Amino acid sequence: MKIAMIGTGYVGLVSGVCLSDFGHEVVCVDKDEAKLALLRKGQTPIFEPGLDVLMAKNMAAKRLSFTNDLKDAIAGADAVFIAVGTPSRRGDGHADLSHVFGAVQEVAALLSDYAVIVTKSTVPVGTNRKVAQLVKDARPDLEFDVVSNPEFLREGAAIEDFMRPDRVVVGVQSDRATAVMQEIYRPLSLRDFPIVTTDLETAEMIKYAANAFLATKVTFINEIAALCERTGADVKRVAEGMGLDNRIGSKFLHAGPGYGGSCFPKDTKALARIGQDHAVPLQIVETVIKINEEVKRSMIDKIVDLCDGAVQKKTIAVLGLTFKPETDDMRDAPSLTIVPALVGSGANVRAVDPQGFREAEALLPGVTWFDDVYEAVTGADAVVLLTEWNEFRALDLESIAEKMASARMADLRNIYSADRALEAGFEGYVGVGRAGFMPPSEA
Repeated sequence: MKIAMIGTGYVGLVSGVCLSDFGHEVVCVDKDEAKLALLRKGQTPIFEPGLDVLMAKNMAAKRLSFTNDLKDAIAGADAVFIAVGTPSRRGDGHADLSHVFGAVQEVAALLSDYAVIVTKSTVPVGTNRKVAQLVKDARPDLEFDVVSNPEFLREGAAIEDFMRPDRVVVGVQSDRATAVMQEIYRPLSLRDFPIVTTDLETAEMIKYAANAFLATKVTFINEIAALCERTGADVKRVAEGMGLDNRIGSKFLHAGPGYGGSCFPKDTKALARIGQDHAVPLQIVETVIKINEEVKRSMIDKIVDLCDGAVQKKTIAVLGLTFKPETDDMRDAPSLTIVPALVGSGANVRAVDPQGFREAEALLPGVTWFDDVYEAVTGADAVVLLTEWNEFRALDLESIAEKMASARMADLRNIYSADRALEAGFEGYVGVGRAGFMPPSEA
């Protein structure tokens, strides 16, 4: 199959590389010349484990290429994937579909033969029918089909998710389109990975409903964590006890500073707006959005309390800035709420992140950047564990406590424990939803 992938952002690049590894001829299209120059050299503009190796392999095999020539890319294509951004629209929370509709109109004007136009971008229910109408209005003579094929890629594990998916969702309107999509995903169906075939609206809704449910699990355990702190329960053991129930499952039951990233924040907001537009208020989703913001702010209070009620003129080392490990993505990361609040309160913030500093430097002014954890904590009044990178899971806590001006830890990912911190020589430790201890009162 020949496939054109419009957009080389996170979803487009990962999808294009993986589809080429299935044996298809994939041409990725982008208007950003600087990004294209990087890609043609075999360099990825995003950090995703294993992506650079897989990309180089398929470029060498002549199955994967990059261009800004849309006409050439879609000539003879069996399928044209639309994988452009749909960020939250300012002011109302709706998904901004301008890039999707713009790409569709450009494609419609240039197609000469039958092709399947596949929407890979996350779009509200009803969007694919609007896409079909746009193409019909522009090209009443053209034979085509529109397909909804939402992505379910976890940043940091995207290649595994594409190659070994829980399911592939395909929303179609014709047998011809179904046959094309079956051929595209044949390597997965041969290995018995589920291909869920539905109508357009159902496919669109599956994406939003899945992300909103996962965001709800995160928010639920964070609310339970707050209650655990008041009652003396341990949220990690609570989550373990819950997760062993196979009706619930253990994934996304990790208490912390709230969800972030490219999907959950914008998709929950978009779904809430869809509900409002159809006079079906999604009260659970709306509450999840509200609580998640409150959770982020509550983490600031933890850090301030740990620093005797004020962070002014205190030096605080923050370990991890990205919304999760194994990515350089800073979109809606809790650090974007927590770090500016500390800087604004007069703290001297030092930061360490294996990948996030390139994105975070422009987003977090007033922060001093370090490559080494042990340098960053030297002379610090508190250390904050904000993203659970593997590098931070086996720190020499004794050495860190010794280097600090006052050994205090806000462990917002529950990587360690109060007992371990005390044993290492810390005078104060707070986690999320579990026991901690505060430094002795100076009074």
